[in-house]
Amino acid sequence: MSALPQKFYPVVDHAQWVKRLGAAGARFIQLRLKDLPEEELRAQVRLARTYAAEHDVCLVLNDFWQLALEEGISYIHLGQEDLDTADMSAIRKAGLRVGISTHCPEELERALGLTPDYVALGPIWETRLKKMAFGPQGVDKLREWKPRIGTMPLVAIGGITLERAPLCLAAGADCVSAVSAFTQHADPEGQVRAWLEATTSV
Repeated sequence: MSALPQKFYPVVDHAQWVKRLGAAGARFIQLRLKDLPEEELRAQVRLARTYAAEHDVCLVLNDFWQLALEEGISYIHLGQEDLDTADMSAIRKAGLRVGISTHCPEELERALGLTPDYVALGPIWETRLKKMAFGPQGVDKLREWKPRIGTMPLVAIGGITLERAPLCLAAGADCVSAVSAFTQHADPEGQVRAWLEATTSV
């Protein structure tokens, strides 16, 4: 199982973030777009793809696997609901890499059966950015799950801050993902540099 490009993983809601965070040193970024008209959605994906190429970013598109196939995005992230409708055979035939969200043992087993390129566990701490059906998992769940998934990368997400990131990595996560720590910070570029320092020393 191949390693992830970096130990931290910003999730952003606009292509411009790929440019800004990529220029600051982020190399693994998820583009999560919601409630956009088809034309604007496609334009955002194309722009993000351009910025990712310019800054050597591994771009991951959330949810829209068909659009990823059409626009040449090589990495997608799927939630459990997405798995109900995603054509995994078409996705694999096209060579797309896939990350899958999980929140409980049953979802983990389902994900492992699809042999993804990483499994995400969350929320580790409470998060206000997304309404979750599951409560905080805690770092102990990372310690429990890492032996179960073996060499497959484990991504921790949900309520993770710069100070909490090393705790997740020490508990078994291979990568930590965050949204507001970057997009809602007064100095997003400075945050990238700080997360680089914090995660490479673990």
